[in-house]
Amino acid sequence: MAEYKLLLPSMGEGVMEATIITWLFNEGDNVKEDDSVVEIATDKVDSDVPTPVSGKIVKILKHKDEVAKVGEAIAILEIEGEGSASEEVASETPAATPDTETLKTIEQPLQTAAASNVEFSGDLYLSPLVKSIAQQENISETELKSIKGSGLEGRITKEDILAYVANRGNQPAQQAAPVQQAVSAPAPAPAATITAAAGDEIIPMDRMRKIIAENMVKAKQIAPHVTSFIETDVTNVVKWRNKNKAIFEKREGEKLTFMPIFVKAVVKAIQDFPMINVSVSGENIIKKKNINIGMATALPDGNLIVPVIKNADQLSLSGLAKAINDLAYRARNKKLRPEDTQGATYTISNVGSFGNLMGTPIIPQPQVAILAIGAIVKKPAVLETADGDVIAIRNLMFMSHSYDHRVVDGSLGGMMLKHVHDYLENWDLNTEI
Repeated sequence: MAEYKLLLPSMGEGVMEATIITWLFNEGDNVKEDDSVVEIATDKVDSDVPTPVSGKIVKILKHKDEVAKVGEAIAILEIEGEGSASEEVASETPAATPDTETLKTIEQPLQTAAASNVEFSGDLYLSPLVKSIAQQENISETELKSIKGSGLEGRITKEDILAYVANRGNQPAQQAAPVQQAVSAPAPAPAATITAAAGDEIIPMDRMRKIIAENMVKAKQIAPHVTSFIETDVTNVVKWRNKNKAIFEKREGEKLTFMPIFVKAVVKAIQDFPMINVSVSGENIIKKKNINIGMATALPDGNLIVPVIKNADQLSLSGLAKAINDLAYRARNKKLRPEDTQGATYTISNVGSFGNLMGTPIIPQPQVAILAIGAIVKKPAVLETADGDVIAIRNLMFMSHSYDHRVVDGSLGGMMLKHVHDYLENWDLNTEI
């Protein structure tokens, strides 16, 4: 028999580590090739790790709530074949850790941890576990920047922060931050404590809801939001879809929704106004080469995720329809890969799918704009004809465009929205699918 080291696989560009959520098998269990053996979480998405070989799990190296780096061993399997453990599995020297009592104090479940007012700017990459330890121990961002990380690209690992906590009393006192820093970046006021009344139900946030809450607050703190609105006549779009949806489903075996049309119109408008496809880095504006469209998707558990249509400008309507259907299906069935939620440069949120007429969407960082699509409603509208104005029943829809006023002024944000409006309102009924 030989030993096989199960490694944390690569999960896409920019993802260097993941937190273990739960093991689906125990030590001593036999697993088959391609069995999902462990659930992991990044800051973006949950996913499973399959085993590429069949064998027996003899040792789990990374346990629940621990963080593993990409390429790091998370378990050892016993498999058929020859070879010694020293040849198959590299020996690892455990990092120095605090005493057992310190570990017990630090690694309490998140829901029982004491509330902390510590906030981080986002300049540091912190895994969920490292961040929770820092918050529980009231470790400031200034202190974190003084820790020399041993992870990839110098990132702080669990072992680094635990070692820091164990020796914290021996560290020199941190110098007070300069006055101008405190003035320019005041700490946010702590949230008010709410007392539950008799009969109220207390529901702890799950991990994804905590991430959503943190990202939404950060987005509003970073970007000054402005929202423009427009009402669009999408009668041609509705007629075109009605004419083509049965043909498309018969040919491709998939539904034809309105979303590919919306994405196509947005992509064309971004090409007209490329300065909407940017990010802000300090005092620099980064103009994105690729057009990657995020698609806000509601999950069955009530949470929200934003899978990304990569290089949307290079896809036909048919290609967009297939990509959108695939991402939506995998999002709702927890089959997204971490890279499926990365790299968006602009986002669309279809609030009309819930029967809403319009909304004021929050801009996902580090993007600078987001479009909300409202419900399509039949209404009487005034049409201009050669014989004069007439009232007709039309399919109308509101769109809401939120943009970051640091770099997108009303003229740019409004004109971009107007171009989306024009592309939809003048949709060619002879467009091929």
